[in-house]
Amino acid sequence: MAKGFRGGFGGMGGGNMGALMQQAQKMQRDIEVAKAEIDALEIDATAGGGVVKIVISGTHEIKSLEIDPSAVDPEDVEMLQDMIIAAYNEAARKLAEVSAEKMSKATGGAKLPF
Repeated sequence: MAKGFRGGFGGMGGGNMGALMQQAQKMQRDIEVAKAEIDALEIDATAGGGVVKIVISGTHEIKSLEIDPSAVDPEDVEMLQDMIIAAYNEAARKLAEVSAEKMSKATGGAKLPF
């Protein structure tokens, strides 16, 4: 046996491994809390100057959709469709931004795949 070699992981003591495990467990709990907070979110967005308003949940489900009657033109259904899509996409973008921020706080900035 080489002089100074104590086995294990280059002299890493069990105390360091225990502290690392505690940190990992805390991070896991923080991530679970962040996921629950994200799932409970309701994010809203509008399109067409506010004539279309959508609210989505943290799980990307549409919770409500409001359409001002002035946005309903039987001759231009495509415009209404575009406004609904734009409102949903904006809400989804906002949700992604808030989710990333909450997860970053939970993971201490570590980039983990969620």
